[in-house]
Amino acid sequence: MCGRFALYSSLDEIKEVFSVQQVEMDLGPSYNVAPTQKVAVVVHKDGVVHLRPMVWGLIPAWAKDASIGSRMINARSETLGQKPSFRRPLSSQRCLIVADGFFEWQKSEQGRIPMFIRLKSRRPLGFAGLYDVWTSPSGEKITSCTIITTDANELVRPIHDRMPVILPRPDYATWLDPAPQSAARLLPLLRPYLAQEMEAYPVSRLVNSPANNGPQIVEPVAA
Repeated sequence: MCGRFALYSSLDEIKEVFSVQQVEMDLGPSYNVAPTQKVAVVVHKDGVVHLRPMVWGLIPAWAKDASIGSRMINARSETLGQKPSFRRPLSSQRCLIVADGFFEWQKSEQGRIPMFIRLKSRRPLGFAGLYDVWTSPSGEKITSCTIITTDANELVRPIHDRMPVILPRPDYATWLDPAPQSAARLLPLLRPYLAQEMEAYPVSRLVNSPANNGPQIVEPVAA
């Protein structure tokens, strides 16, 4: 599961890493991004790579109300082709959710210790995601997304058995291609990221509350 992450890279760095051509949102740092908040998402539409806001927690187009989104912040890679909520978005509504790293909680004798997990390069990364557009009874359109998860790699496994799918840069073009794609072509991309390119360290329990949102949240602390 991925239930909290951080994004604090500069807009210029994000534009460079993801080849963004059009920015459609104000982007400030957020060190404690939580479900139902707006997140920065990269999509490829009409021949242009966009950075735009979406609500974290997928609301399927057919949903009766928006409350379902809070229960659909993640999508398991192994069952994407089987679930109605994800089958159509997998074909043609794929995206990258931009982050600098994510949090997981490791069980210990002292209780659950929050850990921050990021790339050793400290560059922004892209979680593989799906999105959909839901129209409320009043006509308001809400675009929302979910983060795809997979089995944990060797680094994350002692902390949690699942991790978000982090796509390597060579796979961005295939994943963001707006043309309908078969599950057979896409599912092999959804694998654990290379453990040797990542690092994890304990952080403050301030991250336990989404109300706390400052750079101290991602600073290392003694275990």
